Amino acid sequence: MLGLITKVQTRATDLKEFYQDKSGATAIEYGLIAAGIAVAIIAAVFALGDEVKGFFTDIQTQLENAGN
Repeated sequence: MLGLITKVQTRATDLKEFYQDKSGATAIEYGLIAAGIAVAIIAAVFALGDEVKGFFTDIQTQLENAGN
């Protein structure tokens, strides 16, 4: 009977430590932050893509005209 009580106490202690462990929550938070940054970068690329393309096209045109 004493062995059973010891096992129950051990399992209760293990469960208590498991619920108090916050290391997994920190990893998830960092993952969410990284995902948010990735979404912001993708949105910026799509929003500014045509402007950047136009900028480099203008530079290319000016370089081609400079050679003439």
